[in-house]
Amino acid sequence: MVEELLTAVLAAGVGAAVYMGAAARVVKQYERGLVFRFGRLREEIRPPGFTVIVPVIDRLRKVNMQIVTLPVPAQEGITRDNVTVRVDAVVYFKVVDPANAIVAVEDYRFAVSQMAQTSLRSIIGKSDLDDLLSNREMLNQGLELMIDSPAVGWGVQIDRVEIKDVSLPETMKRSMARQAEADRERRARVINADAELQASHKLAEAAEVMSEQPAALQLRLLHTIVAVAAEKNSTLVLPFPVELLRFLERSVPQAGAGAATAREEPAPAGPASEGPGPAGVADDDSDALGAAPAADALGPAADGLMLDAPAPEQQRKGLRD
Repeated sequence: MVEELLTAVLAAGVGAAVYMGAAARVVKQYERGLVFRFGRLREEIRPPGFTVIVPVIDRLRKVNMQIVTLPVPAQEGITRDNVTVRVDAVVYFKVVDPANAIVAVEDYRFAVSQMAQTSLRSIIGKSDLDDLLSNREMLNQGLELMIDSPAVGWGVQIDRVEIKDVSLPETMKRSMARQAEADRERRARVINADAELQASHKLAEAAEVMSEQPAALQLRLLHTIVAVAAEKNSTLVLPFPVELLRFLERSVPQAGAGAATAREEPAPAGPASEGPGPAGVADDDSDALGAAPAADALGPAADGLMLDAPAPEQQRKGLRD
């Protein structure tokens, strides 16, 4: 009798252990449990921890509530300004309604992935190349809104959508590089022109100050000479001092005025020869012609002398008398 009782108790214990092993379930902290009894969803959602279901009758489906990182494959499309690009993105989402995520859609991960690819193609076709490269924040918000609208009915919440990379053709990259170089060159020229304008204003002010004080120009020249001599790679030649130049500038007008006065006043005529002699008598016309070059060499003074001197015929007449 006792043995039969012990056997029954042992059998009951084994059966209870087997039952508990088949009925016991553990739901992790980041999961939620859905129980299907005869294929029908129970309203109660099992929280994290230890839970029990009816073996054979119930089936427990666990749903991950963590944020899922879903990469979107690169999509090739043509932008609104007719440029072929390849764009890839990443979607961050999480399940907020486990029942709809399991019942409303067959595979919510696959559904979100396909919706993200379709929305990305649509965004590429509606955007310009400049928007894809520089205005990604607005595109990310638009892409997130396009994916989140149908995902709400699937019990999925889109947390964030980011465009990772935009691949351009090599020809477009070279064109953009040339455009950037031209823009930088334009800005460099504008900056240089502005610097030249400011420098010209300052030089004009400096010239105005130096014109009032001539010594400032000389000091500036000396400073320039010192700066050039400090390099020790060039030769500086000064033919004469600056003071000599200033002296010559002051003396040149006076010398020019004296020469003009000398040219205007004729030289006094010399005395005519009275007696006969070999020097005062012209034997033939060749002596008179030979005196012409000497007169030309004397210049204006010789012209005066030639005007006052008697002619050769008069000298011969005087000798006969």
